[in-house]
Amino acid sequence: MSTAPNRRAVAVILLIPLMVTLALWAFAWPAARIAPRDLPVGVAGPASAAQQLEQRFERRDGAFDVHRFDDEAAARTAIEDRVVYGAVVVTPQGPHLLTASAASPVVSQLLREAVTASAPEGTPVRVTDVVAAPPGDPRGSALGASVLPLALAGMAAGAVVTLIGLRGARAAVTLIGSAALVGLAATAVAHSWLGVVTGGWWAEAGVIALTELAIGSAVAGLAALFGPRGIGLGALPMVLLGNPFSGVTSAPELLPEPVGMIGQWLPPGAGGSLLRSVAFFDGSAAGGAALTLSLWSLFGLAAVLFARRAPTTAEPAAPVREPALTG
Repeated sequence: MSTAPNRRAVAVILLIPLMVTLALWAFAWPAARIAPRDLPVGVAGPASAAQQLEQRFERRDGAFDVHRFDDEAAARTAIEDRVVYGAVVVTPQGPHLLTASAASPVVSQLLREAVTASAPEGTPVRVTDVVAAPPGDPRGSALGASVLPLALAGMAAGAVVTLIGLRGARAAVTLIGSAALVGLAATAVAHSWLGVVTGGWWAEAGVIALTELAIGSAVAGLAALFGPRGIGLGALPMVLLGNPFSGVTSAPELLPEPVGMIGQWLPPGAGGSLLRSVAFFDGSAAGGAALTLSLWSLFGLAAVLFARRAPTTAEPAAPVREPALTG
């Protein structure tokens, strides 16, 4: 009796629970450990009062990265440039909290609760949303929910290009064309229909297309290097880790270390950060994310164009010639 089918059955029995456990860890663990970790915030106002407020933030060791600003105008500029998520301005009437719900509604709520709790009893806390989330997505839910479908779309593009046997320049052109069309279609839905993003239409389409190209070309490139198993290798960083580690639904600085940092090195996280910058902050702080996506795209396209593709099937064995019979 052959043991090969039995071994395959045992492998499936063990592999499925392992994959489920890994997926639950990747998705549930970061979400269950949301808390500020070196979260950039600002403090502005008279030196003595601002110093006291800064010390209150620093009492929560490692939670906040406090920046000092001379006045409210400087604090607003830092928020608009994505240097900080929010700032507290000390005024004679009490603390004035500046937030940017477009950067992260979760962080805005966290800062509101923290400043209100630390203010003297009976002191009102005035709140100004300097860069507000769009009315079509005030909680950022739709933007956060878009990460997984976009990652799956890029994954599908890379897998299909591999499985239908496209090679070289034809594969690269297909990946680029698919990414461009996804960028146009997704922007039409998110910007024109839902109003989830409100920046420049073509800039947003370009960001989504670049994100798709980074994911799709990386998957196809890994398949070019390692054969069909490369599709599975691509699924790990692009979907299983890239989606929960992206920080799009909260903020990278709220995720456990080093998850937030790793997420920004992967296309889903970099794409989410770049889309926020383009859609709400006129492109501020977009350089790092754009570089990350470009490097992933270049790696993938270079592998597709130049790597010696691993064989997808075993080469047929040469026929064995029967010796001629002589009599």
